[in-house]
Amino acid sequence: MSTFTRHIFVCINQRPKDDPRGCCANQGSEKLHAFFKKEVDRLGLKGTVRANKAGCLDHCEYGPSVVIYPEGVWYWVGSEADVTEIMERHVVKGEIVERLLMPDHPAPKKLAPPKS
Repeated sequence: MSTFTRHIFVCINQRPKDDPRGCCANQGSEKLHAFFKKEVDRLGLKGTVRANKAGCLDHCEYGPSVVIYPEGVWYWVGSEADVTEIMERHVVKGEIVERLLMPDHPAPKKLAPPKS
């Protein structure tokens, strides 16, 4: 059984389009989740990093919500380019992607070192 160094949870919750809380799925989160999985493969991280679907993460008003553990860093993700940046900087290099941080969710000052 594999031990994952990081888990990426992507909200794919579905709400009606007129729900005032917003809806990650209506903003393309299912496609973004699939792209996270492709990036895991492209970067050779299969078996050490896992991109999971998640139910509501309760932050849909910001756009597609993503949280990465073990650090508990919350991001909003709007495009495949954002996914690539998070994968290459946060997951591979251990850097916070400041511009994509979710409001009201401060990131830790230091991330766990990436494992090869």
